[in-house]
Amino acid sequence: MATRCAWGAAVRRPSKAIAGLVAGLLAGCSMAPTYVPPATVAATAPAAFKEASGWSAAAPQDAAPRGDWWTIFNDPVLNDLESRVEAGSPTLAAALARFEQARANARLTAADLYPSLSVGSGVSRERQSARRPNASAASTFTDVTVGGSLSYEVDLWGRIRDSVRADRADAEASAADLASARLSLHTALADAYYRLRGLDAQATLLNQTVEAFGRAQELTRARHEGGVASGLDVSRADTVLADARSQLSAVAASRAAVEHEIAALIGANPSVFALAPVDQRLDPPPVPAGAPSELLQRRPDVAAAERRVFAANARIGAARAAFFPNVTLGGSGGFEAVSGALFSTPATYWALGPLQAALAVFDGGARRARLGISRGEYDEAAAQYRQAVLTAFRDVEDGLAASRYLAAQSSDQRDAVLAAERTRDLAITRYRDGASDYLDVVTAQTAALQSAQDLLTVQTSRMRAAVALIRALGGGYGAN
Repeated sequence: MATRCAWGAAVRRPSKAIAGLVAGLLAGCSMAPTYVPPATVAATAPAAFKEASGWSAAAPQDAAPRGDWWTIFNDPVLNDLESRVEAGSPTLAAALARFEQARANARLTAADLYPSLSVGSGVSRERQSARRPNASAASTFTDVTVGGSLSYEVDLWGRIRDSVRADRADAEASAADLASARLSLHTALADAYYRLRGLDAQATLLNQTVEAFGRAQELTRARHEGGVASGLDVSRADTVLADARSQLSAVAASRAAVEHEIAALIGANPSVFALAPVDQRLDPPPVPAGAPSELLQRRPDVAAAERRVFAANARIGAARAAFFPNVTLGGSGGFEAVSGALFSTPATYWALGPLQAALAVFDGGARRARLGISRGEYDEAAAQYRQAVLTAFRDVEDGLAASRYLAAQSSDQRDAVLAAERTRDLAITRYRDGASDYLDVVTAQTAALQSAQDLLTVQTSRMRAAVALIRALGGGYGAN
């Protein structure tokens, strides 16, 4: 058992015995094992990320500044929404309340490091019997006391200090949880915002499509009235036009739901919240090739998991200390008088003690069971820490892969859109010249619309992937 004492060899010289004893009372020992973060975590950290060269990883340290990372998207509407999210979000308010509770609990535990002092006073009127032992007459008097008492547990074995260390680590973990909740909230808002803008782009495309299909329908009706086109061509034109209008209504319904989601994220009433549609180009910010090299330094969830391992380690020490005597010092003093000046020298009283040492001899294995629980909690926290690290690396690999492959997909999809538009224009020209029937036009129009919608879907996915990568990196592509 690794035990760290501040006074184990304090009495080699008699002249230092008293000083060693005092130091022992004040410093004591710690029964907690020497803390070392789980070694297997370091083994899982790669030298570089597989999905992007120039990226590497380091150890947890979540104090790195994040800043307003969303400004890299250069969108003033998003900037405004992100500035409102922290003030109005109930989710963040709840996380902040949990942090305040953890911090107060750490202060409560730390109070046991200091003596407990209480003061009080009392006044009593008494009559004593004349027949009491060693008395010759009855007496009546008023007894007045003013005094205090002191109690102090000498933390020889570090039970209190290890508990304080554990609760302070829990408070730090709660602070990291708050940072994680804040990061999740901001990234959830950015994700919803770009889903909204993707739907705006879909609506713009469908409005243009409805206009184009309307013109094609008018052309078909004119040709039908002139006896050039059949009624089948008119029905086909009506079908694609009605289908485009139907899709436009579906997009409007989806946009309303996302708008309500954004309102809830910033703590606004969805009934009075609205965002004007904007047709903007969806281009994600570029991923820098060499930043950052400190993934785990920016992940608050990893930091929280590591601090919970430290807390569990400290609680092993508190459980071990229960196998040793519990030493308590006491004292009292004050003033007491039945007549005359209360606060005079003859009216003083004091008592030093008792000095108590208590040790449970038999408890049916309760202390050993508590120690087993503490060790099991440590093993659980260590496993969760390892899982948090693995999840962090997986999230970044996923984000890097998505950014890379979606960029390639977007480029290919643009080529597909251009080809589909050329096919559509050629089909309309051939139909107008009488070289083909309207089925070719409908097929080409449908393919061109689908191809354009697919491109918008990919562009929206690229924006969402950029947000997801920022979240995976703990907020931003680098220190802001």
